[in-house]
Amino acid sequence: METENDTHISEFLLLGISNEPELQPLIFGLFLTMYLITVFGNLLIFLAVSSDSHLHTPMYFFLSNLSFVDICFISTTIPKMLWNIQTQSQVITYEGCINQIYFLLLFAGLDDFLLTVMAYDRFVAICHPLHYTVIMNPRLCGLLVLVSWMMSALNSLVQILMMLRLSFCRVLEIPNFFCELNQVVRSACSDTFLNDMMVYVAAGLLSGGPFVGILYSYSKIVSSIRGISSAQGKYRAFSTCASHLSVVSLFYCTILGVYLNPADAHNSHSSATASVMYTVVTPMLNPFIYSLRNKDIKEALKRFTEQ
Repeated sequence: METENDTHISEFLLLGISNEPELQPLIFGLFLTMYLITVFGNLLIFLAVSSDSHLHTPMYFFLSNLSFVDICFISTTIPKMLWNIQTQSQVITYEGCINQIYFLLLFAGLDDFLLTVMAYDRFVAICHPLHYTVIMNPRLCGLLVLVSWMMSALNSLVQILMMLRLSFCRVLEIPNFFCELNQVVRSACSDTFLNDMMVYVAAGLLSGGPFVGILYSYSKIVSSIRGISSAQGKYRAFSTCASHLSVVSLFYCTILGVYLNPADAHNSHSSATASVMYTVVTPMLNPFIYSLRNKDIKEALKRFTEQ
């Protein structure tokens, strides 16, 4: 491999899930199916919530935003992967890679923030039920979503600007099916200390912060549920959080499973396989979790499909 520095590199090579030619049709069919299921499932929830006046509440407002973000999140990676398999190419342009990283960070950050906002919504609903409609008014709900977009967009922009200062080798192979920030930074020929520090700071503030917020919300929720005398009341209170808690667990467990791997795992196809969990599987399962465990969503979907 040529290792001469070249700041103006024009393309990267995405090595994908597997280099075995006989597996490519299977991978193409599998990921196309998962992509269509994800888009269709999240789109159904988004349209059902938007069209049903009974679901025009803060919780479902945030859920519809989460469904929209999940559609965008999976659409930043899978279409390009499918195109590369179809054309038997591994190439992604430098500009395409930068754009992919930006939108991946944007929508992953939005997922994180929206899950935190939804935890706060459940905290207010269970711990302060008499003041719920006053606290979670439309203005606050819109502001929380707007701030989530702004914070995530700012983080994505800062990370990209830090990347633009790097110089790269002439031939770059990314052991994944998309441009993952850490793997691209590790491929640089120049010093990446500032980039690494920025990634850790952003992870601590924009991932650790929301996670602590979710833990705090649920600690208060558990305390409130324990104070309910009747078993039926406890079940009803907990059931309103079950779907959200399942999605939060899936989201954080899959991400931790990828980024707590040893460093050498990021240079192999095992990293690409693990990345499938949070970039594909999590957005695909979210609609099933909310539709199967939520009576209101089931009824709204039924009314929507009967129209």
